[in-house]
Amino acid sequence: MEALIPVINKLQDVFNTVGADIIQLPQIAVVGTQSSGKSSVLESLVGRDLLPRGTGVVTRRPLILQLVHVDPGDSRKNDDGGREGEEWGKFLHTKNTIYTDFDEIRQEIENETERVSGNNKGISDEPIHLKIFSPHVVNLTLVDLPGITKVPVGDQPKDIEVQIKDLILKHISNPNSIILAVTAANTDMATSEALKVAREVDPDGRRTLAVVTKLDLMDAGTDAMDVLMGRVIPVKLGLIGVVNRSQLDINNKKSVADAIRDEYAFLQKKYPSLANRNGTKYLARTLNRLLMHHIRDCLPELKARINVLAAQYQSLLSSYGEPVEDQSATLLQLITKFATEYCNTIEGTAKYIETAELCGGARICYIFHETFGRTLESVDPLGGLSTIDILTAIRNATGPRPSLFVPEVSFELLVKKQVKRLEEPSLRCVELVHEEMQRIIQHCSNYSTQELQRFPKLHEAIVEVVTSLLRKRLPITNEMVHNLVAIELAYINTKHPDFADACGVMNNNIEEQRRNRMRELPAAVPRDKSVGKGPAGPTVVSGEPPASGADMDGAKGEQDGTGSWRGMLKKGEEAPGSGPGSPFKGAINLLDVPVPVARKLSSREQRDCEVIERLIKSYFLIVRKNIQDSVPKAVMHFLVNHVKDSLQSELVGQLYKSGLLNDLLTESEDMAQRRKEAADMLQALQRASQVIAEIRETHLW
Repeated sequence: MEALIPVINKLQDVFNTVGADIIQLPQIAVVGTQSSGKSSVLESLVGRDLLPRGTGVVTRRPLILQLVHVDPGDSRKNDDGGREGEEWGKFLHTKNTIYTDFDEIRQEIENETERVSGNNKGISDEPIHLKIFSPHVVNLTLVDLPGITKVPVGDQPKDIEVQIKDLILKHISNPNSIILAVTAANTDMATSEALKVAREVDPDGRRTLAVVTKLDLMDAGTDAMDVLMGRVIPVKLGLIGVVNRSQLDINNKKSVADAIRDEYAFLQKKYPSLANRNGTKYLARTLNRLLMHHIRDCLPELKARINVLAAQYQSLLSSYGEPVEDQSATLLQLITKFATEYCNTIEGTAKYIETAELCGGARICYIFHETFGRTLESVDPLGGLSTIDILTAIRNATGPRPSLFVPEVSFELLVKKQVKRLEEPSLRCVELVHEEMQRIIQHCSNYSTQELQRFPKLHEAIVEVVTSLLRKRLPITNEMVHNLVAIELAYINTKHPDFADACGVMNNNIEEQRRNRMRELPAAVPRDKSVGKGPAGPTVVSGEPPASGADMDGAKGEQDGTGSWRGMLKKGEEAPGSGPGSPFKGAINLLDVPVPVARKLSSREQRDCEVIERLIKSYFLIVRKNIQDSVPKAVMHFLVNHVKDSLQSELVGQLYKSGLLNDLLTESEDMAQRRKEAADMLQALQRASQVIAEIRETHLW
């Protein structure tokens, strides 16, 4: 058990070499107010005067004090073999410098404090590491912290109280630390600032030990019996009373050994029943015992923590890579790895799968079937077309001649206008896929090929090459998509099987509607069955049902004389030149009567518009289906697959050149430093793991 504390000291030395505080080692943190006797307690444990003294805040940096017990026969010798001294000290910041004069140690503490904290009574959280070797000490690791203060003095910062408290909490919050709360006996224990701050992080008091100083300075007629018995403030680890040297004793150079003897005599006289459980020597033994048991309890968790950190730093060091030896091979390897990861991200086989959002090939699939597909489905086949537009197109397509049937030219004109509307969402689909392939570059740089972070110039060059390749393929893909729409506009295939089936169904519906209208006509209205019949009988054009006289001239027009050419003549008036015996009998007089814009459509006009609308919708759906299928195929062939197939060769052709090797494989400025720090930390963690393994082998744990 006694050997556990040197093991912790050894671990502290290991991590001190890398200047890291990532492992919270077991230690004893000394907490107390200014002038509560903290420094005197520590010097009593060491047995020598070594700490700075004065008024106000003297301890302005944490002092990590490691006490190492050495046998008298192991005392340090000089180079000539002569005895130099039984006690000596070493600072971490002075490397191998040995201090045998404890006055020099005190002076070095003051100098190092002023070097970092300045001479304005400010504080710093950067610790001073001091190791004391002596046959008169027990193995301990103590942390001397600045004394708690309330009011700034002199040129101290106004928030000195907050700074000191934050610094104290930083150290005592370590669950592996034991809190040594120092309180003067001549103050009220209920107002102890040390115990108050200790309870903030250790409310149960499981790792707090109270020390009551200045027992000899209590008011006459009072004693600390109730306090030392734990009746005032109960502390689970106990309360220990000590007697410090007075300022007069220090001025008179009273040794610590003499002070300990006087302390023993005082306790025997004043507190005989408690003398064997108080005093500096009992405090040292108690701290040693508590620290050993605490270390034993902390070692399993400490070992697990070290193993986890070792694995993390091993991974970090691997990501930094080894120093480049063969530049050509390294460059080719990085290019190949990037190209492979880029293609794998598209195929969905990448090592690092994104979980927060769709990426790569999955996002391209989403663009094709969700974004692009839904956009096309939202396009109204008759959007932007009104009934007047359709009727105007029909009349314009007939020219100066009246038409008995719906002109096919009007259908083609209108359906091309609607098909043209599919071009914009198709080009937007290309743009979205291009943007996603650009995003894949960043994805591969961040997650898949961390080695590129080592070489920022190579990373920039790869991004530029891939971006340039995508930029070159974009207009080619856009041109192909434009041609797909142009192909559909070039030839309106009215013989398309789906279109012919739709026309057949529509003809049946129109014929059924015509029959229903005919049944609704009054029986007294004569039907001219000869109208609309040519020599070969009824004619069907563009899927139009056979026309009857009533449909062509309008049943209503026949009834009231306003819906046909007969309605253009006055009642009882015959057409000029159509009288009896005239060779032009039966000729039609076309009068220049303008058609009002807003008027009620005739039955035939309504029918013609319905026919055109249904034909447009039927053909538009066929073309939309073709576009929805062909555009993703074109994008995959001309953009995605082409980039996948040519990426490797493009990168090699642009970057794999002897003149670019040195420039492209130049590491970032801090990469070498980070690699060294990671390697040192990994080495320290491995040594720490070996130290703990030795404990298991020697059955100390």
